[in-house]
Amino acid sequence: MFSPTLTILLHLCLAALTFAAPLSNDKLTTMGNAQQMGAGGGVLGFAVLILDILVWVEVIKSTRPPSHKLLWCVLVFLLPVVGPILYYVFSDRAKHNPEAGGYEQIA
Repeated sequence: MFSPTLTILLHLCLAALTFAAPLSNDKLTTMGNAQQMGAGGGVLGFAVLILDILVWVEVIKSTRPPSHKLLWCVLVFLLPVVGPILYYVFSDRAKHNPEAGGYEQIA
């Protein structure tokens, strides 16, 4: 797909970028700081991921038209923190929940 000359040129550009980056900075110390190391945001990020998955499952199971389902899923995907809040506040969940009606009376 690529010519060998272009491939070698791209490899050299990537190598130049890696060698240009500083390996360490004496002023930057991250030992003992969990927020800079990413440990503090991991729990919050995991909670947001679980909430997003719950919203996606609820949207997919709903009786909405496919275009509305797609819109809600894209909104939650693009705005992972605000999207579920908007969904729970502004969507008419009871109207589109197939299990909310309970059992129908036969006789």
